[in-house]
Amino acid sequence: MIRAGVPVVPGGREPVRTLEEAEASAEAVGYPVMIKAALGGGGKGMRIAGSPEELKAGFLNAQREAVKGFSDDTMYLERYVEHPRHIEFQILADEHGNVIHLGERDCSVQRNHQKLIEEAPSAAIPEELRREMGETAVRAAKAAGYTNAGTVEFLVDRDNRYYFIEMNTRIQVEHPVTEAVTGIDLVKAQLHVAAGEVLDLDQDELRISGHAIECRINAKMAGKLTNLLVPGGMGIRVDSAMYGGCVVPPYYDAMLLKLIAHGADRAEALKKIQCALGELVVEGVETNLEEQYEIFTHPVYEAGPVDTGFMEEYF
Repeated sequence: MIRAGVPVVPGGREPVRTLEEAEASAEAVGYPVMIKAALGGGGKGMRIAGSPEELKAGFLNAQREAVKGFSDDTMYLERYVEHPRHIEFQILADEHGNVIHLGERDCSVQRNHQKLIEEAPSAAIPEELRREMGETAVRAAKAAGYTNAGTVEFLVDRDNRYYFIEMNTRIQVEHPVTEAVTGIDLVKAQLHVAAGEVLDLDQDELRISGHAIECRINAKMAGKLTNLLVPGGMGIRVDSAMYGGCVVPPYYDAMLLKLIAHGADRAEALKKIQCALGELVVEGVETNLEEQYEIFTHPVYEAGPVDTGFMEEYF
């Protein structure tokens, strides 16, 4: 990414495996730092350290979590960007060198670095910055020789400086909001790319229509799902494999379903998802449904946009 001219978060260039190496890297990078597992994902193996004392405990705890989750103790350090917005760009790349982006998603509402809500487009990105970040996402995919659907993820600070953090080389949980505002079936597009076909969409043909919001309904416990009644109506989509009578096991991701609302603008999409959450019935296991409703009706979130510190500050 550095060679391709993509902005990255300042950080150490080499992996670290010992506390002594981590301390040297942190001094070079400058506090506060983010400690990350090299093979990490899903918010695991990550800690924030604002001082050498916090680094000692944070590094060892993150490394233990990395070994447990990924069977690897390789870590790295980077500058901690305080209260950023998490903005990601959906890209499609075929085997013939064609790469386009399908706009951005705002994934700033998170807990423990795990996304809870996603929106497309972002209400926080000025049009000029949106264009620049989209071009950067395409350049990043081309630099990697990437082929497939994928997501290039950035942090955007309070001064609208943006930094590449990672690329997810797959379809992501939040892809339906991009489908809603572009009208493009991303899974279908993936299959066409895998079959060796040429992308049939140019960048200048892309049109964003309206606003879409997605929330994740997660189980807080294992058990039997005794009843599931999902909402419907124009602009409402529910993605799930769950049903009344099925068992929620403790072994996998806790997400039960995704609820997506599409409206003419953010205000309409927000009203739709508030109504849909009010109609959703999930019984038998404890979930985060009520908390999601509280988020969507919170005056700060309704006013939008928020940053990654929203949950910590208000919930």
